[in-house]
Amino acid sequence: MKIKTWVAGLLALVFIVNSILLFSANRKKDEALVSFHVEKDRAEQLQTQLDALKNSNAGVQAAEVARLRADNQNLPRLRNQVTQLQAANQKLSQQLNATLTAAQQQQAQLEQIAAENQQVRAAAQEADAATERNACINDLRQIDAAKQQWALEKNKTAEAIPTEQDLASYLKLDPSGNLPKCPSGGSYTLNAVGELPACSIPDHVLPQ
Repeated sequence: MKIKTWVAGLLALVFIVNSILLFSANRKKDEALVSFHVEKDRAEQLQTQLDALKNSNAGVQAAEVARLRADNQNLPRLRNQVTQLQAANQKLSQQLNATLTAAQQQQAQLEQIAAENQQVRAAAQEADAATERNACINDLRQIDAAKQQWALEKNKTAEAIPTEQDLASYLKLDPSGNLPKCPSGGSYTLNAVGELPACSIPDHVLPQ
């Protein structure tokens, strides 16, 4: 989950930065286009003035033509700026698409890893449950053997029900001096000598 949150934050940051850059590039392009159209309109106006001055004094006309040509020299520069901004805008769009694609691939990989981890955890839990079940069945087997030994030594019938104290000397006790306990938290019932001991967990059953 932390990895997903970190990747989501990173993607949001990359998206915001690219959006800002794209917005800035579009704004510059729009400004350049506005300037271009203004200069174009101005050039058209100047061209109109030039046409009106064709019949005027040759010297004055030449000077005006020179001034108009100087003004028109800005048009190629503005066109170049627009071209550059369009190229930059296209490059930023490509970078943004590449980033989003990489992020989607990483997200897919994270989801696959999470699914695999879940399967591993499920398998581990199943293995732990099987280990605890086998340990419990082994305890029940030892308790039953202790019951049989107790009944043999004490001449007890199959209906006799021993206590934990009766079987204490026939079993390996835990560090606290008590009979073994189910690893899964179940509780044992000793039952009569002629019956198998039982655990409160349903699938923890001593085979007949």
